[in-house]
Amino acid sequence: MARRGSHEGNIRKRTDGRWEARLRLPGNQRKHLYGTTRTEVVKQLQTFQRQLEQGTPAVADKLTVSRYLHDWLEGCRPPALEYSTWKGYEQYVRLHLIPAFGTTKLVQLTPQQLQKLYTDKLAQGKSTTTVRHIHACLHRALEDALRFGLVQRNVADLVKAPQMAKHPMQVFTPEQARKFLEVAKGNRLEAFYVLALNTGMRLGELLGLKWRDVDLEAGTVQIQTSLKKAVSGHALGKTKTTGSRRKVMLTPTAIAALRAHRARQLEERLQSPAWYDYDLVFTNSIGNTLCPTNVYRRGFKPLLRQAGLPMIRLHDTRHTAATLLLLSGIHPKVVSEMLGHSSINITLNLYSHVLPDMQASAASAMERLLGG
Repeated sequence: MARRGSHEGNIRKRTDGRWEARLRLPGNQRKHLYGTTRTEVVKQLQTFQRQLEQGTPAVADKLTVSRYLHDWLEGCRPPALEYSTWKGYEQYVRLHLIPAFGTTKLVQLTPQQLQKLYTDKLAQGKSTTTVRHIHACLHRALEDALRFGLVQRNVADLVKAPQMAKHPMQVFTPEQARKFLEVAKGNRLEAFYVLALNTGMRLGELLGLKWRDVDLEAGTVQIQTSLKKAVSGHALGKTKTTGSRRKVMLTPTAIAALRAHRARQLEERLQSPAWYDYDLVFTNSIGNTLCPTNVYRRGFKPLLRQAGLPMIRLHDTRHTAATLLLLSGIHPKVVSEMLGHSSINITLNLYSHVLPDMQASAASAMERLLGG
């Protein structure tokens, strides 16, 4: 047994290689602290003793990871979090975290357990994206536990989640984009597709767009609402971030498509005895919100087949808009603002595949300016 220092309590090195500090609490209770080094345990012990002296709550020794995560999820329920975010956390907790170490005491959770979970999930075929989301969920939960004084450290800080694998981005070429829009002419949602490819708006922003935010005379769209997942289907809410409440300039093609769409929608409204007056630009035949899945499966995919184009996602129209703008020489800062990214770095990281072509264009421009 290692010799203990002054006021350190009973500190020893365990057979599993960890260091342990033991001390007796009022009421004949015992406290155990663990760490990978003696210094770490001493620091934990000093922090714990200060808590006792200051009268702050002691660490919850008997609280399991499962009990804590259940309580944490209850405290995070909407409106504290967006429903889609909360639902994702709930699934990660239920399907991955609790089965892995739910019976473990919260204060005894180790970095090694987290690392093993991530390794096992990858071996089971889970994507690096899923594993990183599991890590992010647990990190947030443990950060709150640290703030509440339930743990001495956030062990997720000591573990590196795998880097997300980068998959080739599927986007239309200019020729493919023009072909798609040609096939979509006359379609009930033609303006939807025109707007998607011309502005790079998110799917939820398109489906949540209201006429009051469209100024066809000025040729602008103010993006303020978005269609989001809710407990019972979908609901209209605020856009993703404050930076996303942005004004986007419309092309003449988009303005013309929206004018035609509004005329068509007014006819539908006159023919419907029970129109849902939500002021939405894109609706079903009675004015209600469109289901994103139906737009893709019943609208977008059939048009792709008809045009003989690759089966890309609806979200890839956003990537297409950004890629075409960057390749056309539009400054990344302008593209970032159009897309509603909180930082230009996000734009540059997402569309790094465009940079080599942009550099080639820059070199050609410089040669035209300075070449002999």
